[in-house]
Formats: sequence, structure tokens, C-alpha cells
Amino acid sequence: MPDFKFQISDFRFLVPPGFTLLEVMIALAVISIALMALLGSQSQGLSLGNESRFNTTASLLAQAKMAEIEAIRDQRDLASDSGYFGEEFPDYAWQLSVHDVSFDGAPTVSNRLKCIDLDVSYVPNGRYRCQFRLYRFFP
Repeated sequence: MPDFKFQISDFRFLVPPGFTLLEVMIALAVISIALMALLGSQSQGLSLGNESRFNTTASLLAQAKMAEIEAIRDQRDLASDSGYFGEEFPDYAWQLSVHDVSFDGAPTVSNRLKCIDLDVSYVPNGRYRCQFRLYRFFP
């Protein structure tokens, strides 16, 4: 009778190389979470950039408008008003409010001191708005 030797090392469990469905699903979940975080931070960065641009532009426009107000010498020429900043900045609007400041016991000072509020807003979406306040004394 022939002599057959049986060795366990000759039998191999052949599994094709690759990933299982579970491994692929987990990898896709991890990648999608990472991409959502990345897109969220990109969107937030764009929003902050737009807000920063508005704050810078509004501050410079308000500074120019306040310089016009400070150039007024007679307090009768100073009145509440509103408008736009012209052709260069058509989306920016301003509103000026002038109020008297009163002090008890000092009526001569109260007649000469004005509280001037300036609101600068971005018209297309109405989302951005800056407020500035100036106290002006007319000698």
C-alpha cells in the first residue's frame, strides 16, 4: 500500500485579498464626517470674511460721514437725515439722528451739546449694521 503523508500545512484557506463591506462602510463614514467638518469650517470662514469686510468698509464710511458732521460749524445746520454713500458704495446706507443732551442745573451747556448717532447698514440683506455715537459741543 502506498504511503501517504498528510500535512496540515498543505491546506490553505484561500480568501481573496481586499476589504470587507463592513470595512468599506466604516471608512466611508469616517471620510464623510471629516469632509462635513471641513466644509463647515470653510463656510464659517467665508461668513467671517464677509462680516470683516463689512466692518472695515462701514468704519471707513462712518469716519468720512463723521468728518462731514464735524465740519459743520453752526448747530442749526445739523439735523437728522439718511441716505446712501453714492455710486462707489451703493449697497451701504446711513442714518443720522441728532439729539439734545440735557444736564440738570446747566442749561447753557445743554443747549450746545448734541448727541449724534450714525447707523451704517448693508442694504441687500440687512444682516450687517454698525452703530456709532459722537458727542459734539458747539461753542
